[in-house]
Amino acid sequence: MHATLLGVLGLALLGALHAQDSVPVQTDFQQDKLMGRWYSIGLASNSNWFKEKKHLMKMCTTVISATADGNLEVTSTYPKGDQCEKKNSLYTKTEQPGRFSYTSPRWGSKHDIRVVETNYEEYALVATQISKSTSSSTMVLLYSRTKELSPERLERFTEFSREQGLTDEEILILPRTGENSRWER
Repeated sequence: MHATLLGVLGLALLGALHAQDSVPVQTDFQQDKLMGRWYSIGLASNSNWFKEKKHLMKMCTTVISATADGNLEVTSTYPKGDQCEKKNSLYTKTEQPGRFSYTSPRWGSKHDIRVVETNYEEYALVATQISKSTSSSTMVLLYSRTKELSPERLERFTEFSREQGLTDEEILILPRTGENSRWER
């Protein structure tokens, strides 16, 4: 019984690692073109955090800039009640262009971040595999340079999220907040 359980767990881990390796990265990724302001249009995740907070989420802005050593400084500003909150993250580049790592100082979780596809001027599709000591989860983000995207881009986000094993209940097109919100400027 014990050997069977270990075998099943081993196969599950192998499957998760294989699924993570099958996530593509943008061909000929050009990091300098990713810099600037983006709007978070879509978010999909199978994490408990997302399931608990999904009903509260709204579109936010994210500014991506390069650090002196070629990593990415990612600053997201989002509405929280009647306040604006900022979250700064440092994405460390890896040997593969378009792939980054991040460790959450608050939770200790490790993030494998991949820019899956982008045309730099309109949208970016980003997949993240998050690993904690006790669990793992998948997150897919859809960024846009404007507050709206074509139905085709939204459908591509939904389709890609499903390909990552996420269900329709785990996929969200983020609602916009008021037009004059401080965080949108």
